[in-house]
Amino acid sequence: MDGMTIDDAKSYLREHWPDIRSQLLAGTYRPQPVKRVEIPKPDGGVRKLGVPCVVDRLIQQALLQVLQPRWDPTFSEHSYGFRPGRSAHQAIAQAQRYVAEGYNVVVDLDLEKFFDRVNHDSLMARVAERVVDKRVLKLIRAFLNAGVMENGLVSPVEEGTPQGGPLSPLLSNLVLDDLDKELERRGLHFCRYADDCNIYVRSQRAGERVMASVSRFLTDKLRLKVNEAKSAVARPEERSFLGFSISNDGSERRIAPKALAKFKARIREITCRTRGRSLPQVVEDLGPYLIGWRSYLEAWIRRRLRMYLWRQWQNGPNRFKELRRRGVQKFLAAVAAGSPTGFWRMSGHPAVQKALRNHVFDSLGLPRLYIVR
Repeated sequence: MDGMTIDDAKSYLREHWPDIRSQLLAGTYRPQPVKRVEIPKPDGGVRKLGVPCVVDRLIQQALLQVLQPRWDPTFSEHSYGFRPGRSAHQAIAQAQRYVAEGYNVVVDLDLEKFFDRVNHDSLMARVAERVVDKRVLKLIRAFLNAGVMENGLVSPVEEGTPQGGPLSPLLSNLVLDDLDKELERRGLHFCRYADDCNIYVRSQRAGERVMASVSRFLTDKLRLKVNEAKSAVARPEERSFLGFSISNDGSERRIAPKALAKFKARIREITCRTRGRSLPQVVEDLGPYLIGWRSYLEAWIRRRLRMYLWRQWQNGPNRFKELRRRGVQKFLAAVAAGSPTGFWRMSGHPAVQKALRNHVFDSLGLPRLYIVR
């Protein structure tokens, strides 16, 4: 917003850090408004980001590095977004396990403009339960109220946590931890990644009941609104979770058609002839985008190979012998070898995964999908 680059900030901070530090310690620091940036959504509309200036991002990151190690261990094990050591792939894998266990109706909740509608007073009350230093409380409140610069004008902000700052993901998890705890209290099977929450039940009727009661909880207790047009109770194959759809028996997950179309559209956009960029620049732009897809594709290929071997092992006694030879415990090997489950589903069985870890395929010369930068 202030036009300062990362490189400019280095010299600026050498000169002004003592004054900034004094303001932080005195509780008088005032963040600058964030810069409004709009990025298109794949299904239409735009996502509004609020990008802080470099100095404010530095301070937010410092806050995050102190607060996250203290708060994160208290969050739900069913929350996967914006947390150290957790990922979208873990969320999808857990969702797939729920479906395989027979919870094959999904309550797919979409929160309408979540990041724009977080109530500041409710959020700060939750922060105050965990932070006693009033200067820190005042600083976080100042970041929330900093305002937005759009078309040259600064507008006040009375609700929401602007997407684009390092602190916003942690604050959003703090708000939605109340939802996680409520779902746990009810004994529901769910996965949440940021504001994407899927709950898995055994019947359509149970799903409709859960959808109605959870929607009331979000509205009455958290002051959030469920987007009825984008939320639904349905079979897993009919819905998309983090870019994937799960088969109704949980045997496999697929890249959702919309996600694949988005991938191709993004590649076309990056490699468009009219962009006027050199080939090295285009390759540099492609790198970060492809890395995210690489992990999924590698895992899918290895699973296909596990399925291939499981089929080659042919029968229960031979499968038991092969699993034991690869270090699987006797009981687990016996359960897997005697299972009548199909080949693809067995390729994801814990015994098969333990017997055929990544290093097995590495030793056979299976190349990784490396991206040369």
